[in-house]
Amino acid sequence: MNHSVDTSNLRQVIFDTPRQFSVGFGLAKDIQVPGTFRSVMISGMGGSALPGNLFRICLHDIFRKDEERKQPLAIYQNRSYRLPPESFDQCLNFICSYSGNTEETIAAFEEALRNRLPCVAFSSGGKIEAMANEHGIPHIKLPIPNPNFQPRMGTGYFFAAMFQVLVNQGLVPDITNEMLRDAEDIEAALPSLEETGMALAKKLKGKTPVIYTTDTYKSVAMVWKIKINENAKTPAFWNFFPELNHNEMVGWTLPQSQFFVLMLRDPDSYPQNLKRFEITARLLREKGVFVEILDMEGESVYSRVFRSIALGDFVSYHLALEYGQDPTPVDMVEALKKQLLD
Repeated sequence: MNHSVDTSNLRQVIFDTPRQFSVGFGLAKDIQVPGTFRSVMISGMGGSALPGNLFRICLHDIFRKDEERKQPLAIYQNRSYRLPPESFDQCLNFICSYSGNTEETIAAFEEALRNRLPCVAFSSGGKIEAMANEHGIPHIKLPIPNPNFQPRMGTGYFFAAMFQVLVNQGLVPDITNEMLRDAEDIEAALPSLEETGMALAKKLKGKTPVIYTTDTYKSVAMVWKIKINENAKTPAFWNFFPELNHNEMVGWTLPQSQFFVLMLRDPDSYPQNLKRFEITARLLREKGVFVEILDMEGESVYSRVFRSIALGDFVSYHLALEYGQDPTPVDMVEALKKQLLD
């Protein structure tokens, strides 16, 4: 049931998320770009960049398992106005802006067009679509399921469409059917994930969340942080093992506020990393810090990524309700955009 504070029914958007993958694969089924590519550059900001982070986790796992691929495809990301040097060397550029009007991404697209770089554009419309049509660049039009839909909730559309393009190019093995089966399993698990998320949100209320995980899944921790920022309207932070044990951990010597550390543990992580979870949790608790370890579930890397994201969605959603906040709008971002135009 929709909560009165949740005016755009974000809860239903979360429940509909697993179905985005089948739609995304279909959107890109006919997209192909001439050329031979050794890398992909994903240019995007904010919610339009999140799929790229998760994309890299899954592709790195695929390439590790692909014994026939002697030179894995390199996946880069660009979160700025200008293209990095890697964009210019046998690179397929993905131009990603859900709204189609993100100024940094438009600038990167303009640079790609000036240099005649191979591109595929992803947007729901806006200037990105107009530029793609004007210059004959393949454009994948992303859905807007409701008038208040936010890019951070469209990860499945983006991820699936990008993956399908790489399948079409022969750059990755076609495992779309396996991904769709995992998506169905995740959809079936959503009621249970919501219960867990609701309980965690109650524990997090009044505290600053800090999300820790392993280096493999560090982008999942970053996505949790972003969802808490944008849905619950509160600060949150993230880091990853083993790097955090070499610097950030010392900062817990003198905690300056009430923090709650959530550790997303991959059961298949390197054995020493698994020891680091337990030891670090014990040391932080000795400093009065709240700590909870959550084991990531799922048989595949893809499943673990998106089950964890779904749990993070529910945690951030119910934390927003705990604070009496509408989880959908991002008023401070909109205010910044208006002032940048002045």
